[in-house]
Amino acid sequence: MPHTDEPSLRAAADDWGHLVHHRPRAVARPSTEEEVVAVLADAERRGLPFAVRGQGHNTTGAAQCGGGLVVETGGLRAVHHLGADSVTVDAGIRWSDLLRATLPHGLAPPVLTDYLELSVGGTLSVGGIGGATHRHGLQTDNVLSLRVRTPGGEVRDCSAEQDAELFDAVRAGHGRHGLILRATLRLVPAPRRVRHVQHAYTDLAEFLADQRELVASGEYDHVEGMAVPGEDGTSWQYLLDTAVRAPEGEDYFEFLDAMAPQEARLRASGAWSHPHPWTNTFLPDSAADEVITETTTALSPDDVGAADGGLVLLYPFPTSVVATPGVRMPAEPVAFLFALLRTAPADDPAALARMLDGNRRLRERVLAAGGTPYLEP
Repeated sequence: MPHTDEPSLRAAADDWGHLVHHRPRAVARPSTEEEVVAVLADAERRGLPFAVRGQGHNTTGAAQCGGGLVVETGGLRAVHHLGADSVTVDAGIRWSDLLRATLPHGLAPPVLTDYLELSVGGTLSVGGIGGATHRHGLQTDNVLSLRVRTPGGEVRDCSAEQDAELFDAVRAGHGRHGLILRATLRLVPAPRRVRHVQHAYTDLAEFLADQRELVASGEYDHVEGMAVPGEDGTSWQYLLDTAVRAPEGEDYFEFLDAMAPQEARLRASGAWSHPHPWTNTFLPDSAADEVITETTTALSPDDVGAADGGLVLLYPFPTSVVATPGVRMPAEPVAFLFALLRTAPADDPAALARMLDGNRRLRERVLAAGGTPYLEP
């Protein structure tokens, strides 16, 4: 039965961005593939528009549906098969729960995003980048097969060998070519522990050069970089985040789930529910130093809401590891993820407007430099 109570409708008219609000007529919470298919078929028969929502981590209202039906997939969270090198799961399962199923067997997906409380179907619909991307590509590059409900109402299994056109269209397809119901993912041997080290820099050029060198060496399992406030609170320092499997060190799941303590702090402070005007881009290596320097020079920690969890992500990877057709890459051997993950004040429309305008200008600068947007259809 669709839910029409006020809390359900209010929650479905919001997302992680807290920027767009489209109130639906009803919310459905199916718990099986068959129920999802039936709910969508019924909506189509009635001419009712619908949107599918995983964990609602979008920032642009893509999982909202004004006057229509929002179909939440969080009830689809079963692990159907766990093998020696693959796992088959429902699209609604969170990556954290998938890891809890695979790690006791010494296995894990090759690539994980920094935040594990996203749904498998949600990230496979956009790409999925993380610290192991320089070795293994995106999460969408590590999918073996999918079960999809197409816009025409069919349920089809697809892979690189079977129905490859649908397989390529759905991965990072933002739901335009079908709804992912189930996914079979590649697994690799997982370490029990990793040696995790952060190196701090004040010189941006040195930081970027060392990132390139480490990625090219292939010596590390995990390489990421970020800009965070310096000791004076007004300038930037740059953190090179590395990890490699080791007999002693940090527990692997705790390393992967490093966002959990930060989430708890931000929820306690209320900042978790502030607006998040994010922008994510891929820069060609040849333009990275210039664009990143220009942007960070003009940007203060307050401009990304650093006190409330905002930060800048910037790290390189070889574009050859990304084979997902739906993800646009710069036409160079190396690209940088350059993302402004802003947190806006709760009640300051002028500050939010400045952040959104800054995002627009960065996007234009990146495109002019031969870069591409990430997380956009």
